[in-house]
Amino acid sequence: MSGKKDKRDGNTAENTPVKDPGRLAVLERIRRLEREGKFDVDAEEDPPTIPLGPGDIDYLRSKPSSRIKARAAYAIAEKFVDRLIRTGDLVIKEVKGLENLNGVESGAIITCNHFNPFDCFTIEKIFRKSVHYGKKKLFKVIREGNYTNFPGLYGFLFRNCDTLPLSQNKKTMYNFLMAVDTILRRGDLILIYPEQSLWWNYRKPKPLKNGAFKFAVKNKVPVIPVFIVMEDSDRIGNDGFPIQEYTVFIENPVFPEEGLTERRQVDAMRDRNYQVWKRIYEEFYGVPLTYEIEDEGQEDDGR
Repeated sequence: MSGKKDKRDGNTAENTPVKDPGRLAVLERIRRLEREGKFDVDAEEDPPTIPLGPGDIDYLRSKPSSRIKARAAYAIAEKFVDRLIRTGDLVIKEVKGLENLNGVESGAIITCNHFNPFDCFTIEKIFRKSVHYGKKKLFKVIREGNYTNFPGLYGFLFRNCDTLPLSQNKKTMYNFLMAVDTILRRGDLILIYPEQSLWWNYRKPKPLKNGAFKFAVKNKVPVIPVFIVMEDSDRIGNDGFPIQEYTVFIENPVFPEEGLTERRQVDAMRDRNYQVWKRIYEEFYGVPLTYEIEDEGQEDDGR
């Protein structure tokens, strides 16, 4: 076997990179969380959450200072993402169904599976290729701690790239809800991760929470289901794992169903979104969607 190339990573067998222990621990935690059915729990340690007061965030970027910071943040983010793509650290292999995004004239919720901090960059990049760029804005719902206490470059981007942080403060959360209504009713878009957790490179769709669909029903706007699938590239990242190539599926909008109660509309939209993701997963990977559950002892690589 001396000098033989490994087909997965292009390295010689004796020179295979060592996988990062931190990543391996995350994958093991993902396995455990799946077995326990705790799909809405993040698999990695989140930054501490500092409560966000109602005066700490200008959700609609109505202040001149907020708009200046947003322009600066987007300029930095665009260069950062372009560099990631140029170096091969972010690979958007193919986008399918851009016409489904282009065809939505009203405000809308974009739902996406959440498996990497870069998936937000992927959606932003695709939005900029749509007919809506320059006419509509894309807002992103994020967790409170990412806004209040995330360090460095990511922290600056989290605070200023049209993000909508959730909050444990009731007054702040009221402002959040009012901003969501305003954004959707004026025709802009909001990216929401309805799984409510980030599991690194997890390929399966997780059960969905109701929030995104409640917003859609209340404001009578569609949800645009987006599901990103992954394939190992021939390059190895600094963590010792293959860099993933993304294929992005943008599906037909799901609209609230008239004649149903609000609760049933929410349930119907959520279930339809999940079934769309399930179909994409099963067709792309060629396997039925199943979850590892306690005591079954099934093999699962956490992805």
